[in-house]
Amino acid sequence: MKVRHIVLLKFKDRSKADDLFRALGELRKPIPAILEYTYGPYSSPEGLNQGYEYAFVMVFADAAARNLYLEHPEHDRVKQTYLPFVESVIAFDYES
Repeated sequence: MKVRHIVLLKFKDRSKADDLFRALGELRKPIPAILEYTYGPYSSPEGLNQGYEYAFVMVFADAAARNLYLEHPEHDRVKQTYLPFVESVIAFDYES
């Protein structure tokens, strides 16, 4: 079953958002386990985002592929670089 990795973000400094999402997209080169990657700002008129401004979704073939991404040193490098600009993160994975 494919794993969908959904991450919601609140930024302290939104000026770094584009850089973060570009860096995440570039992870597809060293981590081919990432089958799909999309991102964008909150856009619903419902107002149920609880302050979360952006989301990204990565799709993996299975949990082992997702775990490869989570443990990869390039993923860790991106986290260490951009987490200082993030106020809050929610990560939620599901299989389908």
